[in-house]
Amino acid sequence: MKKFIKKIIRNLGYEVHRYIPGSSSSAQIISSFRKFDIDLVLDIGANTGQFGSELRGGGYQGEIISYEPLSSAHAELVRNSSNDSAWQVYPRCALGDHIGEAIINIAANSASSSLLPMLGSHLDAAPYTKYVGSEAAPLLTLDSVALDKVVRFKNPFIKIDTQGFEWRVLDGSVQVLSYARGLLLELSLVRLYDDQHLWRQVIERLEQSGFNLWAIQPEFISPNDGRTLQVNGIFFRGEF
Repeated sequence: MKKFIKKIIRNLGYEVHRYIPGSSSSAQIISSFRKFDIDLVLDIGANTGQFGSELRGGGYQGEIISYEPLSSAHAELVRNSSNDSAWQVYPRCALGDHIGEAIINIAANSASSSLLPMLGSHLDAAPYTKYVGSEAAPLLTLDSVALDKVVRFKNPFIKIDTQGFEWRVLDGSVQVLSYARGLLLELSLVRLYDDQHLWRQVIERLEQSGFNLWAIQPEFISPNDGRTLQVNGIFFRGEF
């Protein structure tokens, strides 16, 4: 009977697996959260709340605080989190290495929007992500907006999805990082945005801060030749 049901579902273009770490990226994250008893997630570059929704769908019940600079995405993020009392959305802002104002480039697919210029390597693999406009947003540091939050939790976790701007977010997160138990951020194998740091530099920096690589998840693969352009790296503090 199970084989018959799986066959029907597969014929519809879907695949069903048990919700275990090897079955999906979200299942792997949730399993890691359980092991390290994560009780707060700082969701940087939340877009419309995709990551928070994945966490909730996987059973994570701890606190979430989301940060998003795009006005349209931020408005949808507020709507998507409105019925969840443990999910806060910070007023619209970008996060970086100083306090001021930023101009964010708006991508046609929204999720690829960045404070950095997009390079041809990105556009060649995903032409639908081209920039179609820009808008200003307040620029803050994670230390300035979250330090008073993380000190109240046992095992905070930081997720950074800022399209090449991760290094500067880390520059503005020195104090908050000292309280973090883990991080998830994009690691680019190929330079996709101007002035971004590549995977080796990011890993070395995090290791120097006491974090070790826990898992790697494929994120952006070129449809032209199958080359992996970007992965998600999951890090936790300490030796395993």
